[in-house]
Amino acid sequence: MLPRSSLRIARALELSASYAPRQSLRANCLRTRQIPVQRRCMGEYPRNYKIKPDPMEEWRNPPPSKWPNRIRLLMLPFLGAIIYSMWTESDSLKTETHSIAQKDALLKRENGVSEKSPMRLRMEQFIKQRQKQIVSELEKVDGTKFKIDTWQRPEGGGGITCVLQDGKVFEKGGVNTSVVYGRLPRAAIQKMRVNHKALDIDVDSLEFFAAGLSMVLHPHNPNAPTVHLNYRYFETSDEFGNTNTWWYGGGCDLTPSYLYDEDAIHFHSEIKQACDKHDKAYYPRFKKWCDEYFNNKHRGETRGVGGIFFDDLDETQKDQEQLFSFVQDCLSAFLPSYLPIINRRKDMPFTEAQKHWQQIRRGRYVEFNLVHDRGTAFGLNTPGARVESILMSLPLTSRWEYMHVPEKGSREERLIDVLKNPKEWV
Repeated sequence: MLPRSSLRIARALELSASYAPRQSLRANCLRTRQIPVQRRCMGEYPRNYKIKPDPMEEWRNPPPSKWPNRIRLLMLPFLGAIIYSMWTESDSLKTETHSIAQKDALLKRENGVSEKSPMRLRMEQFIKQRQKQIVSELEKVDGTKFKIDTWQRPEGGGGITCVLQDGKVFEKGGVNTSVVYGRLPRAAIQKMRVNHKALDIDVDSLEFFAAGLSMVLHPHNPNAPTVHLNYRYFETSDEFGNTNTWWYGGGCDLTPSYLYDEDAIHFHSEIKQACDKHDKAYYPRFKKWCDEYFNNKHRGETRGVGGIFFDDLDETQKDQEQLFSFVQDCLSAFLPSYLPIINRRKDMPFTEAQKHWQQIRRGRYVEFNLVHDRGTAFGLNTPGARVESILMSLPLTSRWEYMHVPEKGSREERLIDVLKNPKEWV
């Protein structure tokens, strides 16, 4: 027989095993009855029994569950995707910030061009529309088709060059649109800051955008005048892609070899009407600017009988929308200002001596373009520039004679007098 103390210990162990807590709270809550204890005789207990492990220990420190590990494994791809997305988004934002060319390409592809688009896209669309219109009208006058050459720049942008050579009316003519994206070096920024104080000179370079339409027509007939036109928009952007500064420039002018007063009066009248719609002070101001700019200073004479010229028109003059409207009206005034003149003069008879004089005057035209014209200099100094399009403005033929002086009292001498002393035509 076991002593009474040993019997109590054995009975206590059996009770502990019977009432051990379950591993889940739900299992404990569902338990409604106790497991009956099977009573044994004292002699049935072995003398050397082993004490069972304490069930409370398992309840206090349950074995680790497999679910947390599985959840962590499932979260890893998700977290990795988030990190990758943040990294690539940051990288794409940098690319967008440093390339307005890519930004504009995306805007045009997704939304097209509307009144809410950036001004650079609206200007690009406008000049391309006017280019098509002008080319179409000039082809009707000449009867010859323009050669159309489309080109792209690796840095962004491109252009459409429309050239006519050896036509029936025009010896050479070109109507070009160009869209240029690039970076201005520090030296160029310092020069531009003279007229644009908003430019930051504490940077080594700035992104820029330029878009313009340029046109030059050199007729065969010496009685028909050469005409030039250019309207452009320029802006710079900071390192975040925000517009830093912007301005408009442009103008048009008439360069006759033989002067017909009625032609000059008509040309200036059409331009003045376009200017007066926006500001009565524009025409006299820009006409004087034209006479001063298109001037062969080394010869002491203007290139032709003038027109208008302006540059650096920015927010200090008028707001952007008003200036854009002004440029649109000036460009739209070209066809009514020039077509009546060329139609009057293209079939007039002329002599070999008159053709000779025309070639000498074209030599003066070349001198101005290569020596004084800022647009030509800017284009030739722009990396990746298309030289053929820049030099399109030069005539097909020209002539230089040593110490050539026109005869006294001749029409040639009268032209020189007007070029040395510009007139008010309207």
